[in-house]
Amino acid sequence: MREGARYIRWFDEITIKDVPLVGGKNASLGELYRELAPKGVRVPNGFAITADAYRYLLKSGAILQEMEQVVAGIDKIDLEDFARRGHRLRELIYQVPLPHDLAEQITSAYHAICQQYGENTDVAVRSSATAEDLPTASFAGQQETYLNIRGTAQLMDACRRCFASLYTDRAISYRIDQGFDHFKVALSVGVMKMVRSDMAASGVIFTLDTETGFREVVLISGAYGLGENVVQGAVNPDDFYVFKPTLRTGHRPVIRKKLGEKSIKMIYGTGTSKVLTRNVEVSEAERRLFCLSDDEILELARHAVEIEAHYSQRAGQEQPMDLEWAKDGITGELFIVQARPETVQSQKTLDSMEIYHLEGEGPVLVSGTSVGEKIAAGQAHVIKDVHLIADFKPGEVLVTDTTTPDWEPVMKTAGAIVTNRGGRTCHAAIVSRELGIPSIVGAGDATERIATGRKVTVCCAGGEMGQVYDGILPFRVEQVALRELQRPRTKVMMNLGNPEEAFSLSKLPNDGVGLARMEFIINNYIKVHPMALVHPEQVADEAERREIERVTFGYPDKESYFVTQLSEGIATIAAAFYPKPVVVRLSDFKTNEYAKLIGGRAFEPQEENPMIGFRGASRYYDERYREGFALECRAVKRVREEMGLDNVIPMVPFCRTVGEGERVLAEMARNGLNRGESGLEVYVMCEIPNNVILIDEFSKLFDGFSIGSNDLTQLTLGIDRDSALVAHIFDERDPGVMRLISQVIDGARRNTRHSGICGQAPSDYPEFAAFLVREGIDSISLTPDSLLKITLRVLEMEKQL
Repeated sequence: MREGARYIRWFDEITIKDVPLVGGKNASLGELYRELAPKGVRVPNGFAITADAYRYLLKSGAILQEMEQVVAGIDKIDLEDFARRGHRLRELIYQVPLPHDLAEQITSAYHAICQQYGENTDVAVRSSATAEDLPTASFAGQQETYLNIRGTAQLMDACRRCFASLYTDRAISYRIDQGFDHFKVALSVGVMKMVRSDMAASGVIFTLDTETGFREVVLISGAYGLGENVVQGAVNPDDFYVFKPTLRTGHRPVIRKKLGEKSIKMIYGTGTSKVLTRNVEVSEAERRLFCLSDDEILELARHAVEIEAHYSQRAGQEQPMDLEWAKDGITGELFIVQARPETVQSQKTLDSMEIYHLEGEGPVLVSGTSVGEKIAAGQAHVIKDVHLIADFKPGEVLVTDTTTPDWEPVMKTAGAIVTNRGGRTCHAAIVSRELGIPSIVGAGDATERIATGRKVTVCCAGGEMGQVYDGILPFRVEQVALRELQRPRTKVMMNLGNPEEAFSLSKLPNDGVGLARMEFIINNYIKVHPMALVHPEQVADEAERREIERVTFGYPDKESYFVTQLSEGIATIAAAFYPKPVVVRLSDFKTNEYAKLIGGRAFEPQEENPMIGFRGASRYYDERYREGFALECRAVKRVREEMGLDNVIPMVPFCRTVGEGERVLAEMARNGLNRGESGLEVYVMCEIPNNVILIDEFSKLFDGFSIGSNDLTQLTLGIDRDSALVAHIFDERDPGVMRLISQVIDGARRNTRHSGICGQAPSDYPEFAAFLVREGIDSISLTPDSLLKITLRVLEMEKQL
């Protein structure tokens, strides 16, 4: 017994500098409680049992010598012996009773917690190692956590189990990989008042995008119940993205929301049962609702930004954070219950990047949330129980239901990982990023659809959704040097439709987005004809009406579904490139394309030649689509004003006459988009010969022109570009087409208007790009795969000029 030794530190006595005394987790909780609670960040009160107490426990039990002997011969290759030694180490620690004076101090501190929160209060008991939550190594999930602990007997047992968990198999393995001496790492225990998230929701927060490292967003993942299911990947959670720069200016930039399945939730055990927590099913109605409101999302994001700023100031450099949050179902309050530095994306440099390109096709076996942006191929190995991992061979594709830290020894040797359950912040996703291997999580029934021994290709290079293909497909890896490339005087922009690729592609050298296609978002995310949402009663097909009811569930009305989905798609792209301009083309479906949307047949006429029919500007003021166009305007207005993304420039397509341009601008103004107000510019597509002939008149209406070389070629040469019979004549390099383009550039310059091009020609033909530079065009917008090649060509041409 050590008279006078103090083994308890309350959170308000701890700072981030106390890692050697209370471990990374507790030091960070103390920092949060002391420094950020006064700024409005709620943190439950609690105390730390110091690392000195752990050393005192080992000394009192006289077990250190035997522990050293067990560790001395440990070998990760021999999994059975490795597990046996780990079990013995835990057994040695757990069998030592807590010394009397240490137990008394823990009891006294728990009684103080009960005085603050109520008799026999519920606490979380969490391990906190002294080599944990470091900027370069998280040690996340290596030791144990115990929830809903009540009374001194349960508390003492949980503390001993936490001390013993310093030697879980996964913790031993992690320390070996990280080069840490086992006996220079000690364990502190945190005891914190539970937040009643079993009656509400909880989850994790990252102050960057976990896939791309994009630092201007806060990513919040959440599900119903206690947070263990989210952390361990037992559920597919909701994901929410908030844009930091305009959050700081007082806007409401919830730029993206993704509904997760949330099929189960962890709640408190009942009665006097020793089962302290249990999982129950979530009702179908609750699954279809988000677990947080927009107000709650924004509150958590503000807390995350505040915490990141504090830790960055402490570190002397930008410090992205990995946080845990919980909502109290009794009070409705939101709490931060853990904070640590993010340790994967924040350690990467931006000098270069790898871009993976899949170059083959095959049947898709399963799809899920992609992790990593890479591609891997190999033989699948399905493992349904962690005890069977000894048969796994290095380089195989691990296919399983979900992973926990116990799986890490085998995850380190996998070529790729596929799980049935989990979201982008689950255990499998975090470890995959740390290891640099592609992973697909939340694939549903992967363990049933993929058989051991089957050769597969795991592709995470196509955005948010990843696919497992049957067979070994060819792919290539492009190495891109980011810092060496000079910027040309001519703006080189990007054509982009898929919001899921925006964060990743924004890392390429660029001057913004010259064409964001609204119809991509409508087709892939909304899927319902806008007029079918305004007038669902006119949709005759019963199956389509049921589908409309299903997708709009949880929204205030059906129109809000369209506005919300479209605005989030636009906002994701705008945020990725902010403050660079992002030109968003208003919808340019043809009637046959609109008719394919859910409910579309009830509102679209049949045309012989939709390519030059009821499309573009002509629809916007027509009674057959005016109400649908109003929804498009509302979405753009929401992005610019509510979210603060004023870099969005709407663009009108296929505007046939000057009078039509006037009517469209009047319609936009009627819906809150007044050209010139709040810096709003409006561009027009220049793709009809009349736009070129009357460019001086069109310049009085619009702030810029974007040449649509595909349609301009079609209408100049009299070719239906959908017709295969005359496709061989179609060529943007025809002298007549090029002369018209020269006139556009000259006319825009004469009227001090922006001139750009967003057609395919400069992406396909470097000599066409060179022609545009010679003519003095302001910007060229390209497909992402041709961006670097054409940028080099533009630089070369500018040097010649």
